[in-house]
Amino acid sequence: MNKEAKLLREKDSRVQCLACARGCTLSEGQIGFCGVRGVFNGKLYLLNYGVINALHMDPIEKKPLVHFYPGSKVLSMGTTGCSWACAFCQNYDLSQRRKVEGTYISPEEIIKIAKKYEADGLAYTYNEPSIFAEFAHDVGVLAHKAGLFNVFVSNGYFTDEGVEYFSEFLDGITVDFKGNANKEFLRKYAMVPDPEPIFNALKELKEKNVHIEITDLVVPKVGDNIDDARKLSRWIAENLGEDTPIHFLRFHPDYKLLWLPETPVKTLEEHYKVAKEEGLKYVYLGNVPGHPYENTYCPKCGKVVIKRYGFDILEYNLDNDNRCKFCGYKLPIVGKFKNEPLEKRFFPLWL
Repeated sequence: MNKEAKLLREKDSRVQCLACARGCTLSEGQIGFCGVRGVFNGKLYLLNYGVINALHMDPIEKKPLVHFYPGSKVLSMGTTGCSWACAFCQNYDLSQRRKVEGTYISPEEIIKIAKKYEADGLAYTYNEPSIFAEFAHDVGVLAHKAGLFNVFVSNGYFTDEGVEYFSEFLDGITVDFKGNANKEFLRKYAMVPDPEPIFNALKELKEKNVHIEITDLVVPKVGDNIDDARKLSRWIAENLGEDTPIHFLRFHPDYKLLWLPETPVKTLEEHYKVAKEEGLKYVYLGNVPGHPYENTYCPKCGKVVIKRYGFDILEYNLDNDNRCKFCGYKLPIVGKFKNEPLEKRFFPLWL
């Protein structure tokens, strides 16, 4: 379904899309890099408004968001297309598809589905949500009215106009860096000219009081430079604050990078150490179920306050005010723990 876009700027006889920092400037009949935003009859349209390709109930920890309503479940949705072209994307069948197809679901119906399955919030994920900004906005506004929160799983490659638009409904975001935000890595393996817009967007999102967590996909051999990890960690501590969680994710070979191995756990542990040295209090390793660095540790007494295995929470040693039960230290966690079995938070909804 086509819908006239909101994020744009008229530029001479053309239209510049402002959904992402790529800023495609389009003439009549042209479609942007993402494959879902194009100019027809002199106007910019979102071509896949409400056309959903993936709908799933997920634990919030899958996003990953571990300091935001722990134990909650989110109705997750995705479309086709992306503002990046990651050669290692695990959702490439959706993100790199440049054909609009799927099942139309209206914003009102999305909310009905979320309420039916007792979701706590909505997650815009699987492909880059900023490219279907207008649909996410319409769903998000209704979600707030229904008492649901909204989170993005995103590359954070936003414009200033995009941040302003998203802040009208966005409560939390996981921003996924790749290869420690190395500029040459992003150019070669994701077709991203420069990561600078991500850093600008993060500072603006913080000013808008959006909850932020950072992930960094550590790609062995080509995107695992420890000096880059140190630089990224230092920037986060100085600009977003030492309480900002960062997750170093293990790479699994996929799509066009099948020739690479999985990230050695030792490499991830080195990244963990560097982030800690740069002052970040909450550092996690992802895609390594059972590793001690999946857990949340109290910065004051050092004890495990949230014990995890993958997406599951095994122990929760915080009180209702998110204070450590051992020493009383208050952790920067949004919302109260919802103690529900993983099997009730993790299932597909077939379209």
